[in-house]
Amino acid sequence: NTVTFYWNIEALVLLLNFCRGLKMTISYAHMLQFSTSFLNGKLSFTSDNKGRRTHILPFASLERPDKNIVIDPKVDSLLDSVKWDDKGLAVAIAQNVDTGAILMQGFANREAVFTTLSSRKATFFSRSRSTLWTKGETSNNFINIHDVFLDCDRDSIIYLGKPDGPTCHTGAETCYYTSVFDSLKQQEIEGNRLALTSLYSLESTISQRKAELAEEENGKPSWTKRLLLNDKLLCSKIREEANELCQTLENNEDKSRTASEMADVLYHAMVLLAVKDVKVEDVLQVLRQRFFQSGIEEKKSRVSKKSEQD
Repeated sequence: NTVTFYWNIEALVLLLNFCRGLKMTISYAHMLQFSTSFLNGKLSFTSDNKGRRTHILPFASLERPDKNIVIDPKVDSLLDSVKWDDKGLAVAIAQNVDTGAILMQGFANREAVFTTLSSRKATFFSRSRSTLWTKGETSNNFINIHDVFLDCDRDSIIYLGKPDGPTCHTGAETCYYTSVFDSLKQQEIEGNRLALTSLYSLESTISQRKAELAEEENGKPSWTKRLLLNDKLLCSKIREEANELCQTLENNEDKSRTASEMADVLYHAMVLLAVKDVKVEDVLQVLRQRFFQSGIEEKKSRVSKKSEQD
């Protein structure tokens, strides 16, 4: 006989946490082995051929970031294609959806990936405790998942998401803040240097120059500091560089010239962001939120919002 209970995502997560509290290991392969049907949107208890009750849990999938989670048995088939190691694990890497920064690396099993999809919080499997754990369950610094990727060999996973706060237990933004080259050059390193891409390395340098403004200057200040101290100069340079960028199109100049002028526009614009205490990450988040919106509709919404404020 089969007893059926209706459930929602919150109830499912509570069930998984309950099983973890009892130190129960749920094997999805075992559950599905004795199932006679896959019940969409239901949690079912059925008996195997020895009279024992076996849990059957449907899987969840994400269609788009802004849609509700839907029950989809195809997720089980997808997880079957992952090349889990002999312990049922695969490397799971969390990456910032806006900055591209690698936040942390852990391991995940089928249950961890399923929980990540259903809760949309990065969840891993602790090898030392032999249990699932969700990043942020004690610190509240969750990694909110926007997408999940498998590599070409299907033996590693990327959790692409937005962190609520510092990822590392040390309080660092990411767990990767030790440069091997810096360590080889210096016996003692002052502070930590995050593994940043070119864009964010530039932002970090500009932020450092801004912090140095309060210190006494010996000699001529750097160009970045001059821009930080002079709004009129900064805005005039942004307009000048933007015009020169447009000229590379109007005058049919070569691609290297366009790249050079764009670099000037980007640098000066980033100095303005620093003056306004706006992060590049904030700008990229705005762009990401517009991905599923018509540019024409977005511009109209700006006009209506401005009219309401006026």
